[in-house]
Amino acid sequence: MSLADFSDPLTARQLLARIAHAAQSLGAVRIMEVCGTHTMEIGRLGLRSLLPKNVELVSGPGCPVCVTPGAYIDSAATIALSRNFRVVSYGDMVRVPGLRTSLDEAKSAGAAVDVVTSPLQAIEIARQKPGEQVVFLAVGFETTAPATAVAVSTAKREGLQNLSFYVSHKIVPPALSALIADKELAISGFLLPGHVSAIIGEKPYLPVARQGLPAAITGFEPLDILSGIAMVCDMLAHKKAAVLNAYPRIVKREGNPRAVAAIKSVFDIVDAVWRGIGTLPGSGLSLKPEYAQFDASQRFGIPPDGGESEMPESCSCGGVLKGRLRPSECPLFGTSCTPEHPVGPCMVSSEGSCAAYFRYGA
Repeated sequence: MSLADFSDPLTARQLLARIAHAAQSLGAVRIMEVCGTHTMEIGRLGLRSLLPKNVELVSGPGCPVCVTPGAYIDSAATIALSRNFRVVSYGDMVRVPGLRTSLDEAKSAGAAVDVVTSPLQAIEIARQKPGEQVVFLAVGFETTAPATAVAVSTAKREGLQNLSFYVSHKIVPPALSALIADKELAISGFLLPGHVSAIIGEKPYLPVARQGLPAAITGFEPLDILSGIAMVCDMLAHKKAAVLNAYPRIVKREGNPRAVAAIKSVFDIVDAVWRGIGTLPGSGLSLKPEYAQFDASQRFGIPPDGGESEMPESCSCGGVLKGRLRPSECPLFGTSCTPEHPVGPCMVSSEGSCAAYFRYGA
């Protein structure tokens, strides 16, 4: 099947009719798209304007750099400015503002900051620069955690003494349970992230259904997203709660067992701070004791996850990440906070809700 098949106009109209039919029997419906890439695609495709007026799509906490604590970013910048230290990071992290600074500001002040697309590149950098302490910023959801696990295992196998990992990986399903528990958010159902689900499969989301909410795993093509919305609306109309898969060509029921095994071999599950949300039980990863020599937080005496969840002053990213308000409802949106001059993290990342709304509108 070609990509064109996933944007077929006739099928799209049929799915929209199905959504409209289900919505006729429903009151206000608030479906949260958890993934930041979904938010970008929904905005780019103009899907919100095609839905019934009582069906609202709201953004969630699916931007990994957005939920990385500000204090973590400050600590990373401090490390980068230290003599004979080099920080290695994914590109999205560099411009994200912490509580006091950013990696971009540290780099402007002379810090050694390298941008990579894989933690395995950090291993190569450590090999090439034996006189420097190389610290990889291990952020992201279950999507990036397997690659970090492989890099940690490789570093141990090679006995690299000058490489460590500052871990701030997050686990998505516990965050969904926390959002459901906040009744003020009035979430009706979820569009679940395709990339994360390709790793973990369907089973970890079952607590969502047990808490009474329907959810659909979706991909990123127009018909993927519309299929997910239709599934959620159908379940709401029939008063059912289940986890359905609208992305079976990529997401298998069991996920990717090898990737899951890699995560489990290197990491323990711990409580974690989600910026703008707070500490969520069992929602983070930390290196197992046998890998302590590669744990930057232990080696250099810094908090393992930054230790704070605050946003910059007047920034409403916390409310945006919870689906409590639209990005455009923030008083800073589009004025003092823009992609060129971001105040909060949601305006920086390619998966940030504020960046999506700024680029494509509501």
